[in-house]
Amino acid sequence: MQRRHFLKTASLGVAGAVAAPFVTTSSARAQETFTWDMVTSWPKNFPALGTGANDFARRVEQLSNGRMQIRVHGAGELVPALEVFDAVAAGTAEMGHSASYYWRGKVAASQFFTAVPFGMTTTEMNAWLYHGGGQELWDEIYANHNLKPFAVGNTGAQMAGWFKKEINSLDDMQGLKLRLPGLAGEAMNSIGVSTVTMPGSEIFTSLQTGALDAADWVGPYNDMAFGLHQVADYYYTSAWNEPSAVLEGTINLDAWNALPEDLQDVVREAARASNLAMISEFAFRNAQALETLVDEHGVQLRTFPDDVMAALYTSSQEAIQRQVESDEESRRVYESYSAFQKLLRPFSDVGEYAYLKNRDNVEG
Repeated sequence: MQRRHFLKTASLGVAGAVAAPFVTTSSARAQETFTWDMVTSWPKNFPALGTGANDFARRVEQLSNGRMQIRVHGAGELVPALEVFDAVAAGTAEMGHSASYYWRGKVAASQFFTAVPFGMTTTEMNAWLYHGGGQELWDEIYANHNLKPFAVGNTGAQMAGWFKKEINSLDDMQGLKLRLPGLAGEAMNSIGVSTVTMPGSEIFTSLQTGALDAADWVGPYNDMAFGLHQVADYYYTSAWNEPSAVLEGTINLDAWNALPEDLQDVVREAARASNLAMISEFAFRNAQALETLVDEHGVQLRTFPDDVMAALYTSSQEAIQRQVESDEESRRVYESYSAFQKLLRPFSDVGEYAYLKNRDNVEG
């Protein structure tokens, strides 16, 4: 649904009729303005996720000198939280902000562009998208669905989630009802957990009523905003499921192609800037929120026992293998993803990972 608006000019009468032929196509395009609607999977103004969408819209308007405006809608305002993909593809809205693994039932390969269990970190993921061919694959696959994708944010490494009971062994996982999307959810299913995908806004009530025994959401900042510490006692820090979680901006391909090149550049740069801004904000806000959860609310931090982590690693690799064997797009994407991860691994080991270990050693 393309909405193009043109700057109004004063009535020029006869003089205007004479002057009009000297207006070039490029100058006319430079005066063209655009107003888009963005639908999201987040409650309106929800911390970091919702405000990150707002931040992107603000950047676009600012960088375009007001030639392009984006109206941001929270989940349920125009379309339900998990219908963003279809709405943007159909042109109900020009743009969406969500997470690609929600669309695994429509585009199996999409989940690799959000998070892969035991996969790349945020820095590594950005390197793949910007320099390793990830964006080109994403573009190619989404073009088949009339969409143009961008990374517009990242949560960083996520927590393993909130559990109503303590997990002391793999046996304790059996039969649990857990909110966890994507490949990680499939891996959990393989070790005896029953997983579901639901919008974040439904997690609190589902834990409170017993519809869920445990839930993954994001991390301390967003989890505290939903009050999850009020309905589950144990907070698991074992980051395995989403070592990085890309927030995607999807644009209706017809709307994208209708933009002049300079405004396409504006959108690209606004997406990059908003991606970095969200990463930085999460690093700061999560640190603050974790301190509050532990010191003020008495939240008990836990890590999964070794047998659970070992089982999750095995089941994750099996889930990925099933995916790439059953879907050609997934195979191509994961081949690129895993090759790039292997390329980066040696430097990651001797660089940031080595530094963190050395820092721990000298700090005691």
